[in-house]
Amino acid sequence: MTENTYIGAVDQGTTGTRFMVFDHSGKVVASAYQKHEQIYPEPGWVEHAPAEIWENTQAVMLTALEEAGLDAEQLEAIGITNQRETTLIWDKASGRAIANAIVWQDRRTTDRVETLQDEGKEEWVREKTGLEPDAYFSATKAEWLLDNADPIKLARMRPDDVRERAEQGELMFGTIDSWVTYKLTGAHVTDVTNASRTMLFNIHDMDWDDELLEEFNVPAELLPEVRPSSDEDLYGTTDPDGFLGAEIPVAGALGDQQAALFGQTCFDAGDAKNTYGTGSFMLMNTGDEAVMSEHGLLTTVGFQRSGEPVQYALEGSIFITGAAIEWLEDVSLIDDAAETEELARSVDSTDGVYFVPAFTGLGAPHWDQRARGTILGMTRGTRREHVVRATLESIAFQTRDVAEAMEEDSGIDLSTLRVDGGAVKNNFLCQLQSNIVGTDIVRPMVDETTALGAAYAAGLAVGYWSNLDELRDNWQIDREFSPDDSAENVDGRYGRWKEAVDRSRDWAREGSD
Repeated sequence: MTENTYIGAVDQGTTGTRFMVFDHSGKVVASAYQKHEQIYPEPGWVEHAPAEIWENTQAVMLTALEEAGLDAEQLEAIGITNQRETTLIWDKASGRAIANAIVWQDRRTTDRVETLQDEGKEEWVREKTGLEPDAYFSATKAEWLLDNADPIKLARMRPDDVRERAEQGELMFGTIDSWVTYKLTGAHVTDVTNASRTMLFNIHDMDWDDELLEEFNVPAELLPEVRPSSDEDLYGTTDPDGFLGAEIPVAGALGDQQAALFGQTCFDAGDAKNTYGTGSFMLMNTGDEAVMSEHGLLTTVGFQRSGEPVQYALEGSIFITGAAIEWLEDVSLIDDAAETEELARSVDSTDGVYFVPAFTGLGAPHWDQRARGTILGMTRGTRREHVVRATLESIAFQTRDVAEAMEEDSGIDLSTLRVDGGAVKNNFLCQLQSNIVGTDIVRPMVDETTALGAAYAAGLAVGYWSNLDELRDNWQIDREFSPDDSAENVDGRYGRWKEAVDRSRDWAREGSD
């Protein structure tokens, strides 16, 4: 079955869409990528155009297959992984989105979340969902779209029809996995991991929560069916008369961070990984127990296979890490991300400079929606090399913030951390991370573990891989980093980092712009 056949994975991320094809050994045999536009209508708002995402998805799938000389019929299944929490609503009849998708980074519903907090409902939400109430999650985004979307241009609807049509079941809500699955198969489904990020889903009952739907005024008629991450019953199949020209099962989906957990083969309680993308997201598998955090972490669904118990995870969500490197490019301190390693090595230290990249607030374990980016400690002698090194240190310090909280909540000493994502190609950052957290950092041979995890989920569902041991055998180490002699005064520097974080907090107040 596996000879000359493969598994495909759509990896729909914050900045672009990738399609990758994997063979039975987990090796990449085809890949194509395309960026999409980042839309910033107002300060703190971030949007994506759903039609552009779908067009790019089709383009990268066709390009990857063509460039590798593969036929779509050689794909045994397709898995999907996606930027989580990003929210859209579309018209069931036309298939058009009623407005741009509201991206996970978007802060427009901060006031709504603060109202929830003022009403003393934080713990109520946390107990049901495992989430810290924040504009990050989908519930307030869906509420905002229903109340404020102007769908005339995109879906040819009158604005005052939106809520009425939602209640009549004529509209569909989803995170990006649902949108891509719908466009590929016509099915309106999501998986348990993405559902767990909406702030509308009860992670203990494993179902949409009527009380939360009432709180956020989101009609149940909008919602997708929730399915296992790896689903033997399939989400659906592609249209043989469609753009691929083949009927291929779509059999799995995971939110991007859970997909990386799965791709890193973190199948057992205590296994942990950190993914360095636009933000960084550290997850630890806690088995079939939903460990509720007392230190600012999230409790989330890790994954679920058909007929198997749900596996939970603790998560530390760091909003800005790779995006801080992009900012260095935006302000012309670097020409490309590859420069950062050489520049950081060219100086012995940051010369007292600390950078807190809280461009969209602070995530775990601080949860401050009004924090903003802050650079401290600059003198007339500060050069761009110091700022670049401080940027890399900020990534490592934020990871230590989360790692310490995770050890406290789980009671497990973190001896090894598996890492993936674009930034881990930077050896300086990996060594720095090892020194600052005080643990071994392990980088795998295949660092596109997000797409790999989605492929694994789909492949397991259709029998391309028979069990988890086959996937464990595929996982191989590229390089391991251990704390070394350069780990000087780490605790002192970390103490100053925490002071810098305090200075960044509660900055974006009314009337302060």
